Amino acid sequence: MLLDKNKEARWPATYPYGEVTRVCLPLVMAMGATMVMEFTDRVFLANYSVAAISAALPAGIAAFLCMAFLGGVGGYISVFIAQYNGAGRHERIGTALWQGIYFTLLAGLILVAISIYVAAPLFALAGHSEEVRILEELYFNILCRGAILHVASHTLSGFFTGRGMTRPVMVSNMVGMAVNIPLDYALINGKWGLPELGISGAALATVVSWGVIVLILALAIFRQDNERRFAVFSGRAFDKVIFSRLLRFGIPGAMQFSLDIFAFTFFILMVGRIGTVELAATNIVLSINSLAFMPAMGFSYGVSSLVGHALGRGRPDLARLTTWSAVHILSGFIILVDLLFIFAPLPVIALFIPSNTAQADYARIIPLAVSLLQIVAAYILLDALYMTFSGVLKGAGDTRFIMWCVGTASLFAMLLPLYAGIEIFQWGIYFAWYCVLFYIALLFGLSAFRYRQGKWQKMLVTEKAGQP
Repeated sequence: MLLDKNKEARWPATYPYGEVTRVCLPLVMAMGATMVMEFTDRVFLANYSVAAISAALPAGIAAFLCMAFLGGVGGYISVFIAQYNGAGRHERIGTALWQGIYFTLLAGLILVAISIYVAAPLFALAGHSEEVRILEELYFNILCRGAILHVASHTLSGFFTGRGMTRPVMVSNMVGMAVNIPLDYALINGKWGLPELGISGAALATVVSWGVIVLILALAIFRQDNERRFAVFSGRAFDKVIFSRLLRFGIPGAMQFSLDIFAFTFFILMVGRIGTVELAATNIVLSINSLAFMPAMGFSYGVSSLVGHALGRGRPDLARLTTWSAVHILSGFIILVDLLFIFAPLPVIALFIPSNTAQADYARIIPLAVSLLQIVAAYILLDALYMTFSGVLKGAGDTRFIMWCVGTASLFAMLLPLYAGIEIFQWGIYFAWYCVLFYIALLFGLSAFRYRQGKWQKMLVTEKAGQP
């Protein structure tokens, strides 16, 4: 129990900081493991060649856009599991998990089709240099063809996240990271008897790490004790009701994140049209930005689970206290990251720069990256708060509102201004980044407004006991 229902809500004694930390911190560590994998991937590629780092983020974020939507739908099963768990309907948890697995199989087919039919026209449209375009296609194709494992990791993680048991998710991701980093280094650079594959090696190492994560989660889930409690074997029949509810609530929830990623994908592609130096500096800064983004994402997932559990119990008061506990904790962390970005940017940026910094390209990239990092410092707290409030809304099932908000904001605050500013008026790199600042501020305002309305406190994604 998070709190005694009869206690007066007096700060800070009745705020569930301990419970929020217990659930969210392992997810932050799991996201941190993902961040470290991406971070080291970018570092290795930056030291391999300018073309490789210039191609990695556009192709990576485009692949992630596809994976984020499908993984978001599969991973949304955690909200169902949280609400079933909160309501004490444990026998429905295995059935819910299997509907996520069936969706994962469908997602794998979709991702392979995307890699076959989308890669070439997408990166031809981007208009990047021929050398960068070839590498973008290669990286994108490998990631998409192995991304069924990425979707599966999100789906299987929902079994634990939905029940507030997030350590297995952390452990699996940490082991995946431990496999990925040395394999990444070896396959990119051709070390320890392995071939030098450059950007292809980075993609292959990522796919292998996803496979390790899925294997660990599957071994932890499909056991006899979980069968007795949650019917993880006997609940494998297709359930049209839960599957349709997963699509009904999960698709808008995944669209929210996917539209967000799409806006940033468009941003990256448009920056690439400004110039290679601007693209490389932006790639470096966005990679550094993951220091704040990934932990905020971990809190967002954790808050969704805790809010879903509280609403399943009929306790919106606990959901509110959980939300503000997460806001307090995450704000303190973001302030520390801001101090790093503002007062010590060079040591972090230097990780992406080869030792021979006399090269003309890198000499231009460094001061630009420092300036852009100051813009990041201006918005990361708003971004973290937006992700927290959107996590609350997802945990309740209020996914359509945030989908429409993100869609509208991305169109009018990112896509149209970026195209006009860069293609028509040629306002350059700083204008592009100020669009990002305005976009995130707008998303924060919309999500905070919806939270304060309070409609989410009366929502559920699961059927009530006794309903079909």
